[in-house]
Amino acid sequence: MAGATLRDVARRAGVSIRTVSNVVNASVPVSEELRTRVEAALEELDYRPNLVARNLRRGRTGMLAFVVPELDVPYFAELAREVITAARAHGYVVMLDQTDGDGARERELLGRESRATMFDGLLLSPLSLSVDELRERTNRVPVVLLGEHIFNGDFHHVAIDNVAAAREATAHLVALGRRRIAAIGDQPYSTGETAQLRTIGYRQALEHAGLPVDDGLVVPTPRFHRHLGAQAMRQLLALPEPPDAVFCYNDLLAIGAMHALTKAGLRVPEDVAVIGVDGIQEGEYSSPTLTTIAPDKTAIARTAVSTLVALIEGTAPPPTDTRAPYRLLCRDSTAGSTRAE
Repeated sequence: MAGATLRDVARRAGVSIRTVSNVVNASVPVSEELRTRVEAALEELDYRPNLVARNLRRGRTGMLAFVVPELDVPYFAELAREVITAARAHGYVVMLDQTDGDGARERELLGRESRATMFDGLLLSPLSLSVDELRERTNRVPVVLLGEHIFNGDFHHVAIDNVAAAREATAHLVALGRRRIAAIGDQPYSTGETAQLRTIGYRQALEHAGLPVDDGLVVPTPRFHRHLGAQAMRQLLALPEPPDAVFCYNDLLAIGAMHALTKAGLRVPEDVAVIGVDGIQEGEYSSPTLTTIAPDKTAIARTAVSTLVALIEGTAPPPTDTRAPYRLLCRDSTAGSTRAE
């Protein structure tokens, strides 16, 4: 029914208008039986709430902001798509912005009250902000943090367990019989927490397997970009004893590393096995296809958005550190590359 109203839905479901309003606005708990009837009527009548009017009544904009370091990094682009989908289900529109990892831009975002009035809540993946700067921000817009940079119990935070993910990636290479395993992407400085956690997991896997940890096989990169992965791989190939496998801290680094290996006349995975992290679509179409640790981006987006909406509504629990699921996707860059001891 075009232009169906709450009254139409209430009549179809056989309930009061107030009950329909409670279901639509999630303002008052209702029984599962009533909720099912109302939701069925909403779908049958194709009810569409007047979001503009609702937001005006609540003093809200109906907008969420999603701010990341780099939108041209495929992981963030793919995550943005999932965030937009999750936000739409809650009746929100998403505004995208990027900081380039610049501390001044991150502080400006959280320090201007006028900027905060443009949106009702913020999903933020920071690189440079300190916990104190976040805690002392001058605008009080609700915030949910993504990534590994900041969390000490003061803020809601959604991320994968990077130590466990890196440990599993490295253990996969060990299980293939690889014994000289390199790592590309360490960032031993204050804004490199994600990389540092992945280095910890890499080291733990080697130690658990009884393999030596060779610092010369760990190559830092300032960012997680393709050309830096290729550059790091060339550096590793110049060693007197090059690696027989490499764990790259994201898929772009891994794709760059595979490019360098191919240019050097080496075969992936026969000569050097390669694994990445992020599960981006580009890895499905690289040559060879890329083995990767794939975070559940849908789960990350849904959890982050629902938590942010709860913060806006004033119904969120105390700050929590939510660990999102991930899985190992074994593809051609490691598959079939088992070596004898």
